[in-house]
Amino acid sequence: QVQLVESGGRLVQPGGSLRLSCAASGRTFSTYTMAWFRQAPGKVREFVAAISISGGVTREADSVKGRFTISRDNAKNTVYLQLNSLKPEDTAVYYCAAANTLVLYTTARGYDYWGQGTQVTVSS
Repeated sequence: QVQLVESGGRLVQPGGSLRLSCAASGRTFSTYTMAWFRQAPGKVREFVAAISISGGVTREADSVKGRFTISRDNAKNTVYLQLNSLKPEDTAVYYCAAANTLVLYTTARGYDYWGQGTQVTVSS
């Protein structure tokens, strides 16, 4: 089992940048595929990005491709999401998720463990 704690969310102006972090407990972090999802008020939770166990393969949603980058540091049991060129429509609660699988799922039901979320607000 793994516990996830996100941090780094805050208010940022359009066009700005932000880095989210997700710290995982346990010694088996390096065996989990990791992902970020987000949920805006009144909307369903949507896939943002996922990263393979080694970090060598990533997958991003079309809406964030070229702006957001997912990465991981297995030595620190942490996964990151770098958010650049932020837009108001990126405003949401961002969730970190983990799955004991090699598949980079893009649906929430593919993931077994979730963090509590961190709020990102993009506004001038």
